[in-house]
Amino acid sequence: MSLPKIDEIKALDKNDLEKEILNIKKQLFELRLCRGTKQSFKSHQFKHRKHRLAQLLMIKEGN
Repeated sequence: MSLPKIDEIKALDKNDLEKEILNIKKQLFELRLCRGTKQSFKSHQFKHRKHRLAQLLMIKEGN
């Protein structure tokens, strides 16, 4: 699975950008919760979600 592309993010408007940031933060929280409670999860998802969050925040700061 490859990392998310930034081209998809550039097409989002301000509302969708905020919703996507909130969604990614929730997903990261859920991954940390799974790790803390020793449930099964895919560890590579941390990298993908953090990368996506960084892209979203970079585009948000540019606007």
